[in-house]
Amino acid sequence: MRVAVVGSSGQLGTDLVKLLVKAGHYEVFALTHREIECTDPVSIEKALTTASPDAVVNCAAFVRVDDAEDRPDDAFRVNSLGALSVARACARMNALCVYISTDYVFDGSKRSPYVESDTPRPINVYGVSKLAGEHLVQQTCPRWLIARMASLFGQAGSSGKGGNFVETILAKAKTGEPLRLVSDVRMSPTYTHDAARALEVLLRQRAAGLFHLANAGHCTWYEFARRALEIVGLANSVEAITSASYPMKARRPQDSSLESTKLDADLRACLRPWHKALETYLAEKGHLAAHNEPVQR
Repeated sequence: MRVAVVGSSGQLGTDLVKLLVKAGHYEVFALTHREIECTDPVSIEKALTTASPDAVVNCAAFVRVDDAEDRPDDAFRVNSLGALSVARACARMNALCVYISTDYVFDGSKRSPYVESDTPRPINVYGVSKLAGEHLVQQTCPRWLIARMASLFGQAGSSGKGGNFVETILAKAKTGEPLRLVSDVRMSPTYTHDAARALEVLLRQRAAGLFHLANAGHCTWYEFARRALEIVGLANSVEAITSASYPMKARRPQDSSLESTKLDADLRACLRPWHKALETYLAEKGHLAAHNEPVQR
């Protein structure tokens, strides 16, 4: 199978390219910003026509949630119109269009994990732009797969956000900065390596449709930080605060955790509990003491 990965230098794209290459039965086209401009339909058409893929995984996204409130045009240009241009190219080539979406398409009022059949209702510009991208992909390309993910952390870090949450917390802890984390917002932390494994399974299965791909379980940002510090053996105190004490420009869902009703045994095996995935991530980044390693993937 010929697979093009748009946004191949990001957290998810990096892990997906590595996994597909390692699998050995894919011809992989890793398309970074240098090879493809995801806001330019001409660039998209040219790059994908050259690759002539059987499937295109669109990992490119405007992910700065607060910035999207001030820059809605940029968010929609990438997350919606860019997705439309990729979907049009896929439709012309009869390729599968894989669009990576987000838990922020939900408003959090359910107060329990969202499944694929739940109705989206985004409450910030970023979430609206991603939901628009979902609709445009579905309406434009006959062969589509939408994968919603949440709170990604990966080896490559997020170029759009300047790293990831785990590394930010550990860096602050090691310098003795006070740690104050929100304890009333729940989500599903997701290791990009595991999400990429699930995507590879879906590609291999020739799957289509809407899937929630997040590590099993859910937690607050406070609990996530506490577990990371505990795993690496740091005893810093962490103050639990409410979201009202930490105002941000964009509204966040109170509970945007994800579950899936569509995972078979192979997919469930990819998406282990989030704390197990976090242990593996921290070991592979060299944060654990030598006697704790290795942690098996």
